[in-house]
Amino acid sequence: MSVTYDDTTGIEASSDSFWEVGNYKRTVKRIDDGHRLCTDLMNCIHERARIEKSYAQQLTEWGKRWNQLVEKGPQYGTLEKAWRAFMTEAEKVSELHLEVKQALMSKDFEKIKEWQKVSYHKQMMGGFKETKEADDAFRKAQKPWAKRLKEVETTKKAYHGACKEEKMAVARESNSKNDASLNPEQLKKLQEKVERCKQEVEKTKEKYETALEELQQCTPQYVENMEQVFEQCQNFEEKRLDFFREVLLEVENHLNLSNNASYKAIYSELQDNIESADAVEDLKWFKTNHGPGMPMNWPQFESWSVDLNRTLSRRETKKKPVDGVTLTGVHQTAEQPSLKNKNNSMVNAQNSIAQLSSNPFDEDEEDTKSTITEKEETKPKIISNHDKKQGSDDEESANPFNSANTNGDNNPFEEDHGSEVEVRVRALYDYEGQEQDELSFHTGDEFTKIGDEDEQGWCKGRLDTGKMGLYPANYVETIQ
Repeated sequence: MSVTYDDTTGIEASSDSFWEVGNYKRTVKRIDDGHRLCTDLMNCIHERARIEKSYAQQLTEWGKRWNQLVEKGPQYGTLEKAWRAFMTEAEKVSELHLEVKQALMSKDFEKIKEWQKVSYHKQMMGGFKETKEADDAFRKAQKPWAKRLKEVETTKKAYHGACKEEKMAVARESNSKNDASLNPEQLKKLQEKVERCKQEVEKTKEKYETALEELQQCTPQYVENMEQVFEQCQNFEEKRLDFFREVLLEVENHLNLSNNASYKAIYSELQDNIESADAVEDLKWFKTNHGPGMPMNWPQFESWSVDLNRTLSRRETKKKPVDGVTLTGVHQTAEQPSLKNKNNSMVNAQNSIAQLSSNPFDEDEEDTKSTITEKEETKPKIISNHDKKQGSDDEESANPFNSANTNGDNNPFEEDHGSEVEVRVRALYDYEGQEQDELSFHTGDEFTKIGDEDEQGWCKGRLDTGKMGLYPANYVETIQ
């Protein structure tokens, strides 16, 4: 703030000027503010590092989850590879963001912390050494001038008081001339009062002018000393400003992944994988493996051989290397309940192909009996209906490509939970569902856990509103 002086009166023009007594405190306070700003910048970088870490974790979880879902889903061929390339991209980008977090904390955060420790020295009685030194220097530079200023204020007050008294004495004298009740002696006293007041005015005016002159003579030295101390403070602040600018540029360099060669390579590889997807090649593969291009053991004439004890039907020969089996023509007994239903639930893809290749009109009784005998010897372990249901439920809840979800008619969570244990849990952190089948909640929210944690770290739960969905198991704690 600029300051001007009147050559005649010597009265300072501004009342909020730096040159006023004590107004240097704002400059001194700036040193304390610099220390606080270092702490604020460290907190800012620390929060950003936490965000980078959280984002990296979410990318990793997303990539693993969808990599499994796409792998188990119906997509095939080169387009499946292109789709899964996004999960590979997520994993690599996650690693880069973890590197950003590490750089922010180990380099930028620690650099500010060290500079703050070196630049600001705490005192035993509180405050900083640099702040006290600046305050003492300003006080020393201002003390002589402040003393002169105080004398000027005192003499000015005395002079203004004498002027006021003189004006009042002159007024009383003027009024007494028209007052006939006053005797000559009283008039003489009033005139003498006026004379003394005039002398007092002259005397105080002289002192006031002398004090002001001495203040003006002291002012150049005062200005020089104050500017010298102020420049020292400016140099200290300049170091802080340059350091902050340097740190911010380093933070920008760490955050700007577009300058990272690895980051560019990730998306170049992703683009290549997507562009390599070929619909013609995928259709050709499907035709060869699941369509008319598949080989077929067409029925041919077979001669009867007397050397054979029995004739194996073509159906038996086809089914022997197959893991899963289908029992036909079996009569249910008390010791063997409902084998047909159990075997139907265990039929796999290879079994289905074997059945399609067999002749459904072959009803030869002798072949049937022989087939039953051999199949019973290679009968697979029967899985309980409860175990099959539980495994099926877990797979269907994690796979969005099952037939029920594909049509959008059924809710994968609308199932009988009578056999599942419901447990009340409380949220430890905020979570925003990324998919339609995920729950959203805030820290402290309570809801019901209705399923055990799966291998990917997810659980099924039900909010108090009735909505059901998935949530990360490590985001909650069981309410005791």
